[in-house]
Amino acid sequence: MLAAKVRSGVVETTHEGAVAIVDAGGSVIAWYGEIDRPFLIRSAAKPFQAMVANRSEAKLTPLQLALAASSHDGDPVHIAIVSEMLAEVGLDEDDLGCPPAWPLSASARDRVVAGGATAPRPIWNNCSGKHAAFLRACVSSGWDAAGYLDPDHVLQREVAGVLAEWSGVETPVPGVDGCGFPVAKITAMGLARLFARLAIERSMAPVFEAMHRYPSLVSGTGNGDALIATALDAAAKRGAEGCLGVALAGGIGIGVKAWDGLGPVADVAAVAALDQLGMLTPHMSLALAETGRPPLLGGGGRQGALEPRLVLAR
Repeated sequence: MLAAKVRSGVVETTHEGAVAIVDAGGSVIAWYGEIDRPFLIRSAAKPFQAMVANRSEAKLTPLQLALAASSHDGDPVHIAIVSEMLAEVGLDEDDLGCPPAWPLSASARDRVVAGGATAPRPIWNNCSGKHAAFLRACVSSGWDAAGYLDPDHVLQREVAGVLAEWSGVETPVPGVDGCGFPVAKITAMGLARLFARLAIERSMAPVFEAMHRYPSLVSGTGNGDALIATALDAAAKRGAEGCLGVALAGGIGIGVKAWDGLGPVADVAAVAALDQLGMLTPHMSLALAETGRPPLLGGGGRQGALEPRLVLAR
């Protein structure tokens, strides 16, 4: 198993999953579980979607590129940058194809409600940065912006090609993600290979740099992927339903999937894998202590933790 919730010395739940770690050439270094079992990549695809948009004349600054790769919390800084991304090319929130949503974080939701909000908005959707980047690419390249969510749109075809080529996993017919984007099938092995490419491909270098430099823009304050990218020379990106990719400078890629869909389980497994591979200094281990063992609270105090149980095969 990847992890277990242990409260007052009693195992309450166990959590299975898969972890793959590959080198810069895509060869397996270590693994756990069913690394060839398929799942949907969800928002872990965003670094590669951001690269395609930027390569297609979206002309994103580093801050905007971080938002293009983000599943943001909906904090004021996130919304301000997405608004800027749209306004610079003569667009606004009404052009976004993502559905209305409340901000992802509780504090951001409380802030907009306190400000008088009574309904969700598309720009508050955690995927609005990705949508804004694709719209910018369409405007700059003269492509149909209204159809950018269609799997046959030139941008979506390019994304599908990149994901298939770099991961080695073919997706003949894509699914539909929560924000309306086409979403590809992946495996833990394929996810690890993608994130190894994030660390070494020249076309991905601006994305890696933006994600590592501005992890709180890519995610939010205190989220597992942001903390991993802060503690190490790395970029990390979570996806819905418990998937996580980590790209380490130099070309190590890590792909994690928790089969029960719990994001904290994927975070715990990633930290455990980094530790078992000897990639964490004492300072890094301290910075990731709560990410690697999230506390379970009760009666106003700590009563246990979500503990790693992962043992990698080499």
